[in-house]
Amino acid sequence: MGTTGLLVMALAACAGGKGGAAAAPPATRPETPSTSAETPVATPPGGDLKRVLSRMSVEEKVGQLFMPVLYGTAPGTVSGENQARYGAQTPAKVVAKYHLGGVILFPENIRGVEQVASLTNGLQQASRKVPLLIGTDQENGLVSRMGALITTFPGASEVGSTRSTALARSVAEATGQELRALGVNLDFAPVADVNIDPANPVIGKRAFGDQPAEVAKMVAASVKGFKDAKIAATAKHFPGHGDTKTDSHTGLPVIKHTREQWERIDAPPFKAAIAAGVDAVMSAHIVFPKLDPSGDPATLSKPILTGLLRNKLGFKGVISTDALNMEGVRKKYGDGEVAVRAVQAGADLLLMPYDFPKAYNAVLAAVRSGKISERRLDESVTRLLTLKQARGLLPAAPAASAEKAAKVLRSAEHRKLAARVAREAR
Repeated sequence: MGTTGLLVMALAACAGGKGGAAAAPPATRPETPSTSAETPVATPPGGDLKRVLSRMSVEEKVGQLFMPVLYGTAPGTVSGENQARYGAQTPAKVVAKYHLGGVILFPENIRGVEQVASLTNGLQQASRKVPLLIGTDQENGLVSRMGALITTFPGASEVGSTRSTALARSVAEATGQELRALGVNLDFAPVADVNIDPANPVIGKRAFGDQPAEVAKMVAASVKGFKDAKIAATAKHFPGHGDTKTDSHTGLPVIKHTREQWERIDAPPFKAAIAAGVDAVMSAHIVFPKLDPSGDPATLSKPILTGLLRNKLGFKGVISTDALNMEGVRKKYGDGEVAVRAVQAGADLLLMPYDFPKAYNAVLAAVRSGKISERRLDESVTRLLTLKQARGLLPAAPAASAEKAAKVLRSAEHRKLAARVAREAR
């Protein structure tokens, strides 16, 4: 897909094998963010994140909100895709220029253990002040972005069919250990949707099952497993994507559950994830009229993200959007406005905007105009810094070692675990 391939494909973070790289928009010359003197963040004793925050410029704070699409299999290589979107900028230069909060890895990025370790280390080195969240969608099963590089574990539906929370926790921990060895520190998993529609085109076997209580137990166990591996977990797709016949990559699903049905069917796994200490919750590009009659997708809904997830369920961690390049969220608003509205709704992490420079500049302009208050911006950045600190990324992200990773990836113990799950799946 270009001379060096994609670093981060324009696929939705929730994609189940559907969707592909979005066509590059015409090359533009975005507003150039300021480049203040780059000095590494030194987290004060006791983890005084307020002091860290006070040393950041507005441009740096806005950059922390984004996990955009970048291109290239090496941090210092310019690809055709990067040329189209950013000019003659390597992925490393884009990270530094926009003070990015994170990047996300996809199969086109994976060539081998040494190459991935070099890539993640190089991107971290380019992030001069605050270490990056380096994420991927390693749900296992249908959505396994790291391919054959790591152990092939059965997907959530098979794990769920074992009815064993111990196995769910062990699979998540083993997955997290292998990702961490490669320099990945955030997984967009587990799926917390209750798949009650057998014809669901986007969730299906990615869910642990169709029984809310059983799914809740598996989700909680998985969150604990990722925490055991010291990697951030993400419950998705809030408020629940399990009952739809529309794929949000290509359309905007409408969930017709009543409020009572949401409480009984969709909410339990998310409540369980929060109780288990999940680091992040990903929004869904779905319209849920009984939760918000505005017609906006949940990703852009303040009643859902702030009113329901923050205030009612008490979630204090990072709210991530699903991929902002998906048609389900792009239909109603432009690529700049959709990023602004997501922040206003309560999102902290803006994942994969279709036109990143446009989205970045729109949010920056919204902060400068007061459309997004600096207080609101600081709330999101503080949550992101708190997550990074909790997962051992401050003051510096640990370097990946290809030599050490080779001992963890596809280990005999992990392959034995995968075989056991497959054997016990009902």
